[in-house]
Amino acid sequence: MSAMKVMLLMAIAGHLLCGVTDCMMTYLPRGRFRFEDMKDNQRLSAAFEGMSPRQPLLAMLLGCLAMCLFFFGYMALCDWMRVYSRPCALLMLAGCALLFTFGMAHHVLCGAPEWLYVRLGRTQQALEIINEFIRKTSLTMFVCYLGFLIFGVALFIPVVSGATPLPQWACVFNILPLMLAFMPLRVGGAGNWAGAVMFLGLLSLL
Repeated sequence: MSAMKVMLLMAIAGHLLCGVTDCMMTYLPRGRFRFEDMKDNQRLSAAFEGMSPRQPLLAMLLGCLAMCLFFFGYMALCDWMRVYSRPCALLMLAGCALLFTFGMAHHVLCGAPEWLYVRLGRTQQALEIINEFIRKTSLTMFVCYLGFLIFGVALFIPVVSGATPLPQWACVFNILPLMLAFMPLRVGGAGNWAGAVMFLGLLSLL
């Protein structure tokens, strides 16, 4: 098996693991985490009732490991694209720089408010603290998704235009259209399930 395929397999495993950690932060003992519940501490507290603070902590740590795994797959695609379009390969690399630096921080900063909320007793004051925390660290989320956008567009254009050996229909194996397809399902970890499908599809074609 080639080194590239090994890295694509690592990326699939990484996205699957990261999807599991997203679910650990989304699905709570008494319900599902919903951003709209952050306006009502009674509803939010009820959803978090019985949750161990170890759950978001473990999700943060495993999420970092997962991102280290799928980093290799993204780098492999950047290197592969370099043969067919150097500008697109450089854009993909720039997207990777954003999505991994800010994405790692974003994953940790998503779990930290849950840990804080549980440790502070799920009080109204705890809710106010985590709301402020999320507002002041939300830049990491926006830059992370900007990285995915840049990477996805730079991968999509050469494939759909026929500049690579892949069939043009293979442009569907791309993080952007797949994320859009998963979003209406409203499942936890949608972006990571999309990433796993992308790498699985490309693994079968490259």
